[in-house]
Amino acid sequence: MGTFSTKSKETVLEQSIKWWNPGKTKQWQKDGVDLVIGKREGYYLYDMNGKKLMDVHLNGGTYNLGHRNPELVATLKEALDEFDIGNHHFPAITRAQLAEDLSQCTPSSLTYSIFSSGGSEAIDLAVKCARYATKRKKVVSIEYGYHGHSGLAVSLGNERYSRPFLSEGNPGEFVHVPLNDLGAMEKALSMEDAACVVIETIPATYGFPLPDRDYLASVKKLCETYGSLYVCDEVQTGLMRTGKLWGIEHYGVEPDILVTSKGFGGGIYPIAATVVSKQAGQWMNEDGFAHISTFGGAELGCIVAMKVLEISQRKEVRQNVEFVARYLRTGLETIRQKNADFFTGIRQLGVVMGLEFSHPEGAKHVMRALYNNGVWAIYSMLDPRVLQFKPGLLCDQAYCDELLSRCELSIRQAAQMVR
Repeated sequence: MGTFSTKSKETVLEQSIKWWNPGKTKQWQKDGVDLVIGKREGYYLYDMNGKKLMDVHLNGGTYNLGHRNPELVATLKEALDEFDIGNHHFPAITRAQLAEDLSQCTPSSLTYSIFSSGGSEAIDLAVKCARYATKRKKVVSIEYGYHGHSGLAVSLGNERYSRPFLSEGNPGEFVHVPLNDLGAMEKALSMEDAACVVIETIPATYGFPLPDRDYLASVKKLCETYGSLYVCDEVQTGLMRTGKLWGIEHYGVEPDILVTSKGFGGGIYPIAATVVSKQAGQWMNEDGFAHISTFGGAELGCIVAMKVLEISQRKEVRQNVEFVARYLRTGLETIRQKNADFFTGIRQLGVVMGLEFSHPEGAKHVMRALYNNGVWAIYSMLDPRVLQFKPGLLCDQAYCDELLSRCELSIRQAAQMVR
């Protein structure tokens, strides 16, 4: 680790408690996950003390293509010979090309791309675009949804994240309705005062509950009826994780705005995009300086993101996602049948997976057992019954076999622990 190779894990933990985030550092230790990441490669992480972990958390899909993917590393290194972050005020070769690439691979309803440094900023921008286009302020989102932690984004999500910072918004400004409840959605939109609806195609932090087959299409129709825009949050479900480049493609919806981040930078350079319709992006024709982001669309990030899009759309990658999804589902179903009283269900679309357990904090127990057995997966923060299980796009059969073996052992151990 070069300059940092002489530091001990204990020193890093002490620094983290003293200078970084004491609560988070101590909570992970309490949860039995005493991890400080050192080496990382492919779909493996290594603790500073050498413990090897299979990574099926992937930092929310940031490492869809693996840690330090060689093609992405080489792309960034080559780009550094000529580029830096650029200047956000001016047109750029890289931003222009990435924006065109996005226009060609996103739904036909979308035209312009506006770049940010991360998903929360990109969601903020989506709301700003919707408010500008509709001249309305109210925003509707899903109960137990999650869209990031910045100014507007945190208000869209669960009060677990907005209340500590007094970010719930004014009464009626941010409205939350249950997933799959069309009656509640129509009630929220029918007053014709909502700028937009913001929905994760499959809500991640809530444990990947799947929308009913016609739910998202029906929400889009309600938006059209009542003059609201449909914002599709694909930060965790995009970039081939569902077996299609964008999860929304499974549901036949053409959104007014689509947001991507996390895996968009391949874990190599932070970048996000808010891809908008002509209506939602009309403000850029009227006042292109109305929104500014110094690091939004950093040119190095654009170059990495172009390579991410190219890799993610390869035929062999799509086929591999289909294989991994089928193979792991078959193996997990076998494990579930052996532990049916504890391991109760599998939520899945492609390699977006949520494992359900009967115990109210079952996924926490499974997370600890997995960690002890060399696998890193995280429980759903807003539903600790569900384990977020997110294998990468490029996993091979040998990796899947090893993962299933460790999962079977860990789930059996966790089940015994809670009896």
